Amino acid sequence: MDEAGIYARESEYLGQYVQIGVAGQRVISVSFPSTPDPEAEGNHPLLKRVFAYLEGGRDDFTDVEVGLTVPTDQRRVLEATRNVPYGEQVSVERLVRMSGLNPDDEEDHDTVRAALADNPVPLFVPDHRVRDGPSGAPPGVEQRLRNVEGL
Repeated sequence: MDEAGIYARESEYLGQYVQIGVAGQRVISVSFPSTPDPEAEGNHPLLKRVFAYLEGGRDDFTDVEVGLTVPTDQRRVLEATRNVPYGEQVSVERLVRMSGLNPDDEEDHDTVRAALADNPVPLFVPDHRVRDGPSGAPPGVEQRLRNVEGL
């Protein structure tokens, strides 16, 4: 990933585009618009990997560098979410523990939910693997990602 920019390609499986923003060799945004950014280019090696994944290829994307510009407590949650293996799922309760937060504190549960809902790079931070939490991806996309992994 050496070129900064916006890249998008239409996914027939998702029924919308997959759009990624790259800066400084890190993915900084992932979205699923019905119409891509007019500046978006259609060819990027990471998009090829995403489409292979959507076609059933096993890929956990753990080697993809992400740039998270979120508050520290949410960063811990999103980093812990990256550790949920392909094809497995966890609960919000489990993710609270994985993030080093207090499972008895409702505010910590709220922190986890807020981090998942505001996730700027869904798929690369696989919030679709958290079965009872929100996602940074639209609900239809989240369900399709879960289907890809048999969740």
